[in-house]
Amino acid sequence: MSIEQIKLASVLYAPIVSEKSSNAADQNNQFVFKVKKSATKLQIKNAVELMFGVEVAAVRVLNVKGKIKRFGRTLGKRSDWKKAYVKLQPGHNIELATA
Repeated sequence: MSIEQIKLASVLYAPIVSEKSSNAADQNNQFVFKVKKSATKLQIKNAVELMFGVEVAAVRVLNVKGKIKRFGRTLGKRSDWKKAYVKLQPGHNIELATA
């Protein structure tokens, strides 16, 4: 593996498995990933294509703001993070259970 491929492999943290993401996968062939905060759409596209061997049609990203939570007397804040919705080309699929 080249250094560029190692950098791309560190862009994706984990797939997000929820009811909403399962519906997106079934209906629109979209998969949801938690990604590095500094990742760009092109990096996310290249990382998904490298890791899963599929062709990506589109990438949509959104920044999720961390919530303010109370820990006993003090207030704390959860970390901000980035979410990516990756739409695949027709005919391509990712099996998250086996990946």
